Amino acid sequence: MQLDIPPGNFAGYIFDLDGTLVDTMPLHYRAWDRAMRQVGLKCPLDEDFFYSMGGVPTRLVADLIAKHYGLTIDAEQVFHAKEKLFGEIQGDAKLILPVADFARRVAATHPVAIASGGPRDIVRRSLELAGLAPLFKVVVTADDVVHGKPSPDMFLLAAKLMGVPPTQCLVFEDAPPGMKAAEAAGMKYVHVPSRKAKSDRG
Repeated sequence: MQLDIPPGNFAGYIFDLDGTLVDTMPLHYRAWDRAMRQVGLKCPLDEDFFYSMGGVPTRLVADLIAKHYGLTIDAEQVFHAKEKLFGEIQGDAKLILPVADFARRVAATHPVAIASGGPRDIVRRSLELAGLAPLFKVVVTADDVVHGKPSPDMFLLAAKLMGVPPTQCLVFEDAPPGMKAAEAAGMKYVHVPSRKAKSDRG
């Protein structure tokens, strides 16, 4: 995987987690597929539809999947079921090495942050399992904002906590909602393809 870093003097770096730093998206897909089947989904969860929602807060994903398939669900119940299922396989995730290595390099000289649509406890555990927790003193999750991606709120909060103007931040993202959020925050971004270049993931 070749990261296309835009030119500029960036003062801070913000990283999405799932599908950007850690290859957890296939695991999230498996957990969502099982959780939705428990509440009435009769066919495999559409992967393209699932990946199009990367970065969207978990509770909202439950509602969006239900609406897509015409299901009536308790989103809070499905949220907890999905996170329990994900927790059982979370340790299987691998680092996306080009992004993780870049994060380690810039963290030595610049502030870095996580901005993830996942719940705080799951995000923290993913960082710990991946060995990245010491790198990120600033961690923004869906629990910290009212509006998740594609709203810019997460990225703006991360910039504020890093003490860096939004226009001087560079975002790393794998999915359209996150890239739209970066643009709305006035930030440049690097697109990390979440379903390709598997050979580059360690």
